[in-house]
Amino acid sequence: MMEILRSLEAMRAWRASLPHDHRVGFAPTMGNLHAGHIALIHAAQRRSDGVVASVFVNPMQFGASEDLDAYPRTLEADLEKLEAAGAVAVFTPTTTDIYPDGISQHTAVDVPGLTDVLCGASRPGHFRGVTTVVSKLLGLVRPHVAAFGAKDLQQVLVIKKMVRDLSIATEIEVVPTVREIDGLAMSSRNGYLSPEERSLAPLFSQILEQVCQQLFQSGSDIDAVIKEAISRLTSAGFVVDYLEARHTYDLSAASSLAQETAIFGAASLGTTRLIDNRIVERS
Repeated sequence: MMEILRSLEAMRAWRASLPHDHRVGFAPTMGNLHAGHIALIHAAQRRSDGVVASVFVNPMQFGASEDLDAYPRTLEADLEKLEAAGAVAVFTPTTTDIYPDGISQHTAVDVPGLTDVLCGASRPGHFRGVTTVVSKLLGLVRPHVAAFGAKDLQQVLVIKKMVRDLSIATEIEVVPTVREIDGLAMSSRNGYLSPEERSLAPLFSQILEQVCQQLFQSGSDIDAVIKEAISRLTSAGFVVDYLEARHTYDLSAASSLAQETAIFGAASLGTTRLIDNRIVERS
């Protein structure tokens, strides 16, 4: 039976009870789980003796005008899904557990460089909240491997740098983006989409894929291809935050495909913000 760990003390006690050679997997989530989250559990299972998940809506990574209060919280359904997926434990701390003296008085973790662009530029402080809570969760769970989804590729790169820079003894497993049958990247926020918006939303990932194909097949000018894609999305009704080609090793702007390059995009439909990315295949 899956154990539910509702406090820091319970988390620490559970971790201390494991045999020394027990390999621990970890899948941190904010809940409202879908198949993409379950893929994290399964990926961590393949590289561990048992997986603990966490469910915590982290207020530190939400801006003042963002959807913290509206963010869907479905803990009971999440617990059922996690147990069915084979998680051996789930950590469900409160905000007071994680930030006992409040967010403004809590030590923060900043990762320079990678957090200044893309979502970091659009959402100031967002990655500071992500890296702070992830570093704390890694310290509590002490996993050998932790799984993160490639849909949030910038986040993955930031967390990898944090783990490397702080000498945290956790391997980061990157799990491929799980998509709906029409190609839309699965996200807990997709539930905000109206029926009309939901029918249009797959165009976002389709255009990102088409950009990659254009660059691979013809070696077209990157800026021109990106400009055309933004125009198509805008004409279709998306409000484009960014659509950019960047190298995956340091998120520098890509003027060529000499290094591995991804197309990163963020755009809104109504009140819903969509993010996605595609790696440009190279011959």
